[in-house]
Amino acid sequence: MSISSDWAIEAHGLVKTFGDNRAVDGVDLSVRTGTVYGVLGPNGAGKTTTISMLATLLRPDAGTATVFGHDIQRESQVVRQLIGVTAQFASVDENLSATENLVIFSRLLGLGRAEAKRKSAELLEEFGLSDAASRPLKKFSGGMRRRLDLAASLIAQPPLIFLDEPTTGLDPRTRAQMWDTIRRLVATGSTVLLTTQYLDEADQLADRIAVIDRGLVVAEGTSDELKASVGESSLQLRLADPADLEDARRVISSVLGVDTVVSPEATRITAPMRDPDAVTDLFITLREAGIRLAEMSVQKPTLDEVFLTLTGHGVEADDADATSDTDSLDTAEQVHA
Repeated sequence: MSISSDWAIEAHGLVKTFGDNRAVDGVDLSVRTGTVYGVLGPNGAGKTTTISMLATLLRPDAGTATVFGHDIQRESQVVRQLIGVTAQFASVDENLSATENLVIFSRLLGLGRAEAKRKSAELLEEFGLSDAASRPLKKFSGGMRRRLDLAASLIAQPPLIFLDEPTTGLDPRTRAQMWDTIRRLVATGSTVLLTTQYLDEADQLADRIAVIDRGLVVAEGTSDELKASVGESSLQLRLADPADLEDARRVISSVLGVDTVVSPEATRITAPMRDPDAVTDLFITLREAGIRLAEMSVQKPTLDEVFLTLTGHGVEADDADATSDTDSLDTAEQVHA
């Protein structure tokens, strides 16, 4: 098995239909080795279906894709040895304890008895489940089950890890813990493809982001590139003396060549920051004019604004649109079984 490719995933024109529903409609993805790649979109956008095809759980109706240079259809057995998949729903045995579940998974992956126990204890500690290690899973909360499922997917750290909405249902503390785990995985050599509905999650973790909507990639780039595509950053200034307001606006107009917006309280000025290099000149000019600042900040466009601009709607999908990915996940589980 070769994992020397610069690209963990290269997908071109992936298509998947379910009856009259074209769940994935020509998706292109290029994921560089050793990075976190975020796929951002609402329920029903085609995220899970795309992962299912890349993970060899569903056969594409059209298009091609490779994982570390290995074709997902012609070399599916090789691909499966290079990947780990954590789906949206737990795949653990409710009648066993947390430790027993992890030991079984570890043994199935080829670990010896002692190593399986050591690895299980290590993962339970990392995910804050040590106190519940011997408790039957049927007594676990939904968040605890999710954490155990994530732990199971990390027993054998594969070169490529698919995380399909990994923090859904987790409390803020565990969610932040999962973010740290993802960063650690990449720092120690794995590549992660992460699907999410959480805009802040994509912003925090992903080196590059694909925005997917109704089965299509509608934009792709770094977080900063996506934000820049829908608008420029703005400079926000709060004056120490509100009496300087009009003088400050004249200076900003002269130095930056832009119009300004004043807050209703007349204490904060917002100006488009088209030329970041000119901001230094602005501060010098304000100081020379005796206009003192109490506060300054730079406000970038948010991923929320990006998504709304690109798709015309928010990340929350309506119920009618939310069925396609759930259906594809059920189908994928049947194929896998």
